[in-house]
Amino acid sequence: MEKLAYYFEHIKPWERSLILAGGLVLFWMLEGVIPLFRIRYHKVRHAGLNIFFTLTTIIVNFAFAALIVKTSLYGSAHKVGLLYLFSMPMWLFTLVGLMLLDLIGAWFIHWLQHQVKWMWKFHLIHHADTWVDATTANRHHPGESFFRAVFTLIAVAVTGAPLWLVFFYQSLSVLLSQFNHANISLPKWLDRAISWIIVSPDMHKVHHHYTQPLTDTNYGNIFSIWDRLLGTFVYVEDTRTLHYGIDTYPEEKENNKMGPLLKMPFGEYRPPVGGKFRQAEENPV
Repeated sequence: MEKLAYYFEHIKPWERSLILAGGLVLFWMLEGVIPLFRIRYHKVRHAGLNIFFTLTTIIVNFAFAALIVKTSLYGSAHKVGLLYLFSMPMWLFTLVGLMLLDLIGAWFIHWLQHQVKWMWKFHLIHHADTWVDATTANRHHPGESFFRAVFTLIAVAVTGAPLWLVFFYQSLSVLLSQFNHANISLPKWLDRAISWIIVSPDMHKVHHHYTQPLTDTNYGNIFSIWDRLLGTFVYVEDTRTLHYGIDTYPEEKENNKMGPLLKMPFGEYRPPVGGKFRQAEENPV
């Protein structure tokens, strides 16, 4: 654990970029070998659109970088935060820290965007993708990237996570998000086993189904425990019955073009079929 902490405490920007790019290349290759769906689409063009939103996310995160670093350094130096309430061995400190950062910085803001109408309009860009693959993981409107950066900052402040743990969390978050969005098919027994600990590909694909109530399940990014504990976990046995996208933006001219996607949060709200922001009346599966 000490070596891990040392590495991420001194990790260079190009190494973090390599993790992001390396994950995309790896899962792109796997998508060609073990695809869940044989999707007929222009893969490179689709990736180009999603990578544009990746770049806007990087810009937003860069704007928050100094604040996050200063908050982390202050918390760890003064032992301020939830991680310092109890003495823990380093392996447990790391695990608890990752779980809390994941809960506040990923799960909670994700859940919130599905509850608050004006926030949902920004999150729509992610859900509007009808060809979910590894690049979809980074497809977020700059407005949503701002929300996520704010909640990452809040998570660091609340936990007092040291800088190495923040960098480790962010790297793990990127890789596992690419993993669970990737258009890959794992053996069912393996995917189900994985879903007891981390968010598996089949588990997250349920979240990208085009209609409620499945859209409003499985908010997790790294750990699946939060959905299981908070009652939002759903597992669909045959994920090939799922349909990606969102029912309010079925046309490619709206869901696969940069201009319309950037403007989407500022247009008129379109309530989905059956209504949104209400509790589902029956079990989705």
